[in-house]
Amino acid sequence: MRYQVLGTTMQALNIDLEPGERIYTESGAMTWMSSNVRMDTNFKGGLLKSLGRALSGESLTYTFFEAVGGPANIGFTPSAPGKVLPVEVERGYELICQRDSFLCAQESVEMSIFFQRKLGAGFFGGEGFIMQKLSGRGMAFVEIDGEVIEKKLAPGERLMVDTGHVAMIESTVSMDIQMVKGMKNAIFGGEGLFLTSLTGPGRVWIQTLTLANLAGRILAHAGKRESSGGIGSLTDFFDD
Repeated sequence: MRYQVLGTTMQALNIDLEPGERIYTESGAMTWMSSNVRMDTNFKGGLLKSLGRALSGESLTYTFFEAVGGPANIGFTPSAPGKVLPVEVERGYELICQRDSFLCAQESVEMSIFFQRKLGAGFFGGEGFIMQKLSGRGMAFVEIDGEVIEKKLAPGERLMVDTGHVAMIESTVSMDIQMVKGMKNAIFGGEGLFLTSLTGPGRVWIQTLTLANLAGRILAHAGKRESSGGIGSLTDFFDD
């Protein structure tokens, strides 16, 4: 399987499949494909695993794409501005990703649900109780909001990250939350009451954008426009 990540801010994943090669994704990620790509929507990992994914808010089924009768081309695009990150998954090596970050993977890679066991991290860490786990062996691709910063933590090394900005960690990295020190920092610092604490060893991937922050800025801007009468004035201009 050959792949190429295209673009900068709104990236796309271009994949060339050899005859018989298969790749799968959650519904809605495919943007284009050759006419000889066979598409099949089905369960993966059995009915019970599929029901578990559905109950946790994930897709009940996956869509499989296979090149038939010759080489084929297929493209996938993320749902938000950001980066497509290729990762190679190996046996005994697991990646824990934020929810909804899975884009697509080879069939030999297993995407499953990961439940955050620490109550504090689940409630206040910004990533929630339900995350995604990549295991098995093969190539997988995740979508990360904004730009991506990769850091490698030594054993015992700790990194504090603003909640919601943790995109992906290796399973050897421990995740917890820590309250911001100092009353003035907590109230006026603008970073909230809690930070996500990541302790090595292992790699972590940090995203520079969160959809929650982006949505908040858009709503705030829309509220200013409405209060200033900008939208109404523009409508009146065209009516005249």
